Amino acid sequence: MMKYRLICKQCGTDNRQFPQWFAQNQQCYGCGSKHAEAVYEADYSKLTALYQENPDSFWLYFDYLPVENRENIISCHEGAIPIEEWDFFEKIAMEQYGINCKAMVYRNDKNGGTNTFKDVAASLAATVFKENGVSEFCVASTGNTATAYSKYLALEGVKITVFVPKDITEDSINEIRSFGQNVVPVDGNYADAKKMAMEFHEKSKVLISAGNIDPIRVEAKKTMVFEFMRQLGKMPDVYIQAVSGGTGPIAIDKGVREINPTFPDVVLPRMLLIQQDLCDPMVQAWENAVANNFPKGYEKEYPVIDNPPTEVSILSTGNPGMYPVIAPIVKKTGGTFLRVKETDLVNMAKRVYQERKVYLGPASIVCLLGFFEALEKRQIKDGETVLINVGEGADRAMKFKAKI
Repeated sequence: MMKYRLICKQCGTDNRQFPQWFAQNQQCYGCGSKHAEAVYEADYSKLTALYQENPDSFWLYFDYLPVENRENIISCHEGAIPIEEWDFFEKIAMEQYGINCKAMVYRNDKNGGTNTFKDVAASLAATVFKENGVSEFCVASTGNTATAYSKYLALEGVKITVFVPKDITEDSINEIRSFGQNVVPVDGNYADAKKMAMEFHEKSKVLISAGNIDPIRVEAKKTMVFEFMRQLGKMPDVYIQAVSGGTGPIAIDKGVREINPTFPDVVLPRMLLIQQDLCDPMVQAWENAVANNFPKGYEKEYPVIDNPPTEVSILSTGNPGMYPVIAPIVKKTGGTFLRVKETDLVNMAKRVYQERKVYLGPASIVCLLGFFEALEKRQIKDGETVLINVGEGADRAMKFKAKI
């Protein structure tokens, strides 16, 4: 009996496991779709016992991850990160908005690999590659994915070629190179970097990242659902995340669907996804859909912002190709997309440092600003538990950190 199978989301074809998936160029042999989900032969009732443990990584949930042999695990203590209650956020919510809520912050800056929310995916990728004999990989990235994958794959001796847009921070480039990996700066934006990565993949026959629907990324990040249950004892009522591509919402949806038959009380939180005003194509698309009462096919209509002027390079995706996948998830939760002002980032970062002595990266601050925009727009209700998913620390955004 196989532990897991990769099932095509479009046509339902069983694509077996990663050896077959990689051999098929990471696409369904039935219909050619690149969107597959892992389905397990697993007893989910055992999660109840796991929630009582004090793990040092997301590998606590090995039985629900697409790896056969524990000996292949590559880990730097990621994924079992603290959820902290930030009472000064709660105080502001009450004093300025009259909202009595719990503000819980999911601290991805405390991941043990590169202090970003990409560490769990990189750990699973390195492990899957080790188990399946993958020796080379390539990816286009705006920063965090490139850095995390470079570190974790280096631990396994997997070569990675990283294509990055011209606006990526020099701090990120230097860290990637410190792991002995190859960085290819592209004279263009993220879309140009993705195009060059695909050309390299096709010419060199090197495995390439499948992007936000990559089953490796999704399976790693779905463990957020398990961690919310372990630490909070329930799912939050509201989930807030800054969004560029959108693996997080996709993964949470997958995790909830996976365990809901065993735990019917585990349901999706209301999703509030945040973008900064200098790169907000998903917000624009959503506002247009709302104004037109969500016409049929609304999720396929979105603007493309060429060379967005944002300084938050991690959130600089002007062509939101995942919007058609993410928007229906947000809609079914009763959530929304919200816009914050990039000019407010430094003041918020300073306030966080004053209150918590924590340096967070600009994308994390976008997310935190989203909490207050949600209060302003009455998207948070009295008595709700709000989970704010901060993405990264500030160590690879030294110019931003210097302003705090």
